[in-house]
Amino acid sequence: MPDHYFAASPDADDRRRELDVTIAGRRLTVATSSGVFSGDGLDHATARLLAALDDDEQTPVRVLDLGCGWGPVTLALGLRHPATELWAVDVNERALELTRANAVRHDVAVTAALPDDVPADLRFDAIWSNPPIRIGKDALHALLLRWLDRLTDDGALTMVVGKNLGADSLQRWLDDQGWPTERIASAKGFRILRTRRS
Repeated sequence: MPDHYFAASPDADDRRRELDVTIAGRRLTVATSSGVFSGDGLDHATARLLAALDDDEQTPVRVLDLGCGWGPVTLALGLRHPATELWAVDVNERALELTRANAVRHDVAVTAALPDDVPADLRFDAIWSNPPIRIGKDALHALLLRWLDRLTDDGALTMVVGKNLGADSLQRWLDDQGWPTERIASAKGFRILRTRRS
């Protein structure tokens, strides 16, 4: 597999850049880099997920950004819910560094960590994710089952998946695994899926 944004330590040169993006209704300047997901800006899928987050009325006690990249979902969650205990997870150490830096810049409190560094007893009221579909079906399924098991009894995973990348088949698979999943929005070729405990 070629080096990509889901490598732990990307081979790509760390070419930092600053971008102006709109997140949680605010214009923010953020740092991104090569070797992280969507390092050139806010991708369409994450923008759809942020729109769903803006419409969400939950106020979670503890929330996880799964696959945080440079931190757009983390920033949105932290700005909307400043009192929430916020975690951000990624396998890419450069992404975690950028998420931390962007959070500090915009006064968002977050713990950004590698997956294995999240304490095993932590449970999350909400998990938000633009999951790494391109890691392959088996790896994606293992990833989702690992983190779904970390939901509280009333918790939910909300994620964005492209229709052309298998959103509908993923929804059926989650249902078949005993994780009821509904489509809560659909726009511009993307599905917003919400999964809860059965």
